[in-house]
Amino acid sequence: MQFQLTEEQLMIQQAARDFARQECLPGVIERDEKQLFPKEQVKKLAELGFMGMMVKPEYGGSGLDTVSYVLAMEEISKIDASTSVCMSVNNSLVCYGLQEFGNEAQKQKYLTPLAQGQKDGELYIGAFMLSEPEAGSDATSQRTTAEDMGDHYLLNGTKNWITNGGTASVYLVIAQTDPSKGSRGINCLIVEKNWPGVVVAAKENKLGIRGSDTHTVMFNDVKVPKENRVGEDGFGFKFAMKTLAGGRIGIASQALGIASGAYELAREYSKTRKAFGTEIMNHQAIAFKLADMATKIEAARLLCLKAAWEKDNGIDYTLSSSMAKVYASETAMWTTTEAVQVHGGYGFVKEYHVERLMRDAKITQIYEGTSEVQRIVISRSILK
Repeated sequence: MQFQLTEEQLMIQQAARDFARQECLPGVIERDEKQLFPKEQVKKLAELGFMGMMVKPEYGGSGLDTVSYVLAMEEISKIDASTSVCMSVNNSLVCYGLQEFGNEAQKQKYLTPLAQGQKDGELYIGAFMLSEPEAGSDATSQRTTAEDMGDHYLLNGTKNWITNGGTASVYLVIAQTDPSKGSRGINCLIVEKNWPGVVVAAKENKLGIRGSDTHTVMFNDVKVPKENRVGEDGFGFKFAMKTLAGGRIGIASQALGIASGAYELAREYSKTRKAFGTEIMNHQAIAFKLADMATKIEAARLLCLKAAWEKDNGIDYTLSSSMAKVYASETAMWTTTEAVQVHGGYGFVKEYHVERLMRDAKITQIYEGTSEVQRIVISRSILK
């Protein structure tokens, strides 16, 4: 059993670390405050090849493994989780789904520019649309309909909580074609944002990841050509579940990065802040907090890397990705709260960053499968 990263993986990790510090750190507080989408940062990520990390080179991707992706996600999330979630959705959900289940024509037309993150010099990213106002964790309760009209589908409905909703050019939309078939009557359709009938509605005013672009999107009699259906008729639910299992590795890595970013800030602060005549790291109350943070983060990191390794080696990663996500997200919430405590009053103000990380951590327990859903997946797997 090797616990050593390859030279290429270490290089990717360092490149992501440098990018986060040089490109994401400047202006991160202002972007959070004003809810500004990190467009320039995402464009530069695309230039680095980080928007299609696991996509094969023949489709414009970097051809890297999932372990490298986890390492990059952690480093960027230490500084700016709003940028990393945009990267995660494009990589784990959109590009993965199209590469794994799309046909050759779909890959040429959509996957290639999505993996490159640009088309004709403009930002070109994707969004994944499953959640609805009345169908969150219960993904089979789709109200969005894709009526079969012969040579096309007629798409109607509303999707919400959509990351990249306003900036994406391409949407993967999960919709119900035949309600009588239940989950086997659901399809996944590739929809372009500029098609008639697509309406990008309100942007959400969020607690955390405020720089990310979260919208409600509505579809009013949108004509979707049959060739834009991913997989066989009725494959949509399976597509969503398979894709989300990989997405959980991305979000677990984001949570890991938020936790390790907060821990590093708290550790450095404890070395310089003095109380009762000595640096606070010399007080057992603080030292033990940091010890617990380091231990939980290391455990979360190993869970993330194991899930990534299983995915890279063609092993079923449903259980490991759920374990990684539930543990890393809860570690992120706990660690960031404790990091604020270590900073005391300074932790409560924006310029010290930890309060933002604490706000950003909460969403990792909710999106791409809540902690409760992860426990359902885990319990079903271990009680077979």
